[in-house]
Amino acid sequence: MTNINFGTDGWRAVVGVDFNSENVLIVTKAIAKYIFDNFGIYKRVIIGYDPRNMADKFSRECAEILADLGFNVLYSDKVIPTPILAYNAKIKDACAIMFTASHNPPEYLGIKFIPDYAGPATSDITDEIVANLGVDFPSKIKGSVKEFDFAPAYFEHIKSLINFDKIRDLNKNIIFDGLYSATIGYFDKLLCDEGIKFNSIHMMHDVNFGGGMPEPKPQYMYELIEMVKKTPNAVGFANDGDGDRFGVINEKGEYVTPNEIIAILMMHLKKHKNMEGCIVKTVGASLLLDKIAEKCGVEVIETAVGFKHVGEAMRKFNPIIGGEESGGLSIRGHIPEKDGILANLLILEAMAYENKTLCQLQEDLSQMAGCKFYNDRVDLKLETREEIEKVIDRFKSTDEFAGMKVLRKDFKDGVKLYLDDNTSWILVRPSGTEPLLRIYFESDSLEKIEKFKK
Repeated sequence: MTNINFGTDGWRAVVGVDFNSENVLIVTKAIAKYIFDNFGIYKRVIIGYDPRNMADKFSRECAEILADLGFNVLYSDKVIPTPILAYNAKIKDACAIMFTASHNPPEYLGIKFIPDYAGPATSDITDEIVANLGVDFPSKIKGSVKEFDFAPAYFEHIKSLINFDKIRDLNKNIIFDGLYSATIGYFDKLLCDEGIKFNSIHMMHDVNFGGGMPEPKPQYMYELIEMVKKTPNAVGFANDGDGDRFGVINEKGEYVTPNEIIAILMMHLKKHKNMEGCIVKTVGASLLLDKIAEKCGVEVIETAVGFKHVGEAMRKFNPIIGGEESGGLSIRGHIPEKDGILANLLILEAMAYENKTLCQLQEDLSQMAGCKFYNDRVDLKLETREEIEKVIDRFKSTDEFAGMKVLRKDFKDGVKLYLDDNTSWILVRPSGTEPLLRIYFESDSLEKIEKFKK
C-alpha cells in the first residue's frame, strides 16, 4: 500500500503511479468494510465514472471486487456526472462510489465516496474508511453487478425543480461549452428534450480535456468567451470534469463569479419560488452574500471551506441555497451536493422570471450591496506544517493590517480578519492536502487588493 491519502473530497492520485489496480483494491475493500460495518452486506452500492483516462476500467474493477465481497452493485452504463450519481444514492437509499478527480489535471483520477444522504462524506466517515486501509475484508456471499441508466430519474426530478416553459420563452442565445466533461449528454439533453435551442462546442469526451484543464474558469473557457462576444445577446455555460461545478459567461463575454451566481439565485428562489430559510456559505465566500441576505431578510450560516461542510450544514438547516466560492451550489429540495447542471439551469430560469439580462442582474446586485466586490487568492508554499502554524498564529494576534484596523476575527477555518472599512477581509488557512497557506482577499477596490497582497 503506497500513498493513499484521503483529502477533502476523497482520494486522488496520478494514474499509473499511485492510482493503480493494487491501490484501487485496497481502497475498495476499505469502503466495503465501512459499508458492511455500518449498513450490512445488503446495502445497495452504485458506481459511476467521469470521462478521465482509465476511469471506466478502474470503476469496473471496483464493481467486480464489491460483487466478489457479496454486495449487489448497480454500475453506470455510461459516463455520468457526480450530482446525478449522488441523486440516485438518495432515491435508492444506496452508497455511491464515483471515479473522478473533479477539476484536477487530466493525469489524475480519484475515488469519491458518497453516503446515502447524497452529499460529500464527512470527516468521521472518511476517517473510518482510512482506518480500514489494508484491513482484509473476507468474502461473505456472492453479489452481483448490473449496468444501469441513472439519468431518467434525475431528469424527472430536475423537471420538477426548473420551469422550462419560462426558459423556453427566454429571448437569449444560449451557448454550452461541453468542455469535454461528464455533463455532455445530460445538460444538453435536458435542453433538447424541452425544445430549448442552443449552440455548443467541445461536445466530445477527451481524456486530455482538449489540452486544457477540466475547470470552468476563464482561462479554460476562452473559446466560449470569444463565441459569446461574437454572438448577439448570448450567455455561455460550462461545467467541470464531473459536472458538480459551474462556469457562467455574461452577455459581455465576462466571467460571472460564483459569489454573484449564488446571490442572484438566492434572490430568485426567495422571490419567485417562495422559498424561506437561510443561506449556507463558506468562510471564504464573499461579503456580497451577507449584504444581499441582510437586504432580503435571510439568515447566513457560515462554514469552514469545502462543500462537505456546506453539505453537512444543508442537511441540518435545510436552507434556500448553499454554495461555495469555488463554483459549487445546491438548493432546497435537491441534494446536499454540488450540482453544476442545476446551477446553469437556475441562472437561465432567473433571467426568464426577471426578464433581464445577466449583466442587469449583476448590476442589481452591486446596487443592493452598495459596491462591487473584488476577490483574489495567493497560495504560499512552505516547507512544513510547523511553519504554516507559525504564520497563522501571527495573524491570530494581528490587530492591524495594511494600515487598517482589525474589527473582528474568525477562527472556524484558519484565521479571518475583518477590516474597519466594512468591505475588506483576509482569510489565511492551511490547505487540506499539501504544505500550502491559502490566503484569500476581498475588498471593494482592486487597489486595496494589491495593497493587501504586497
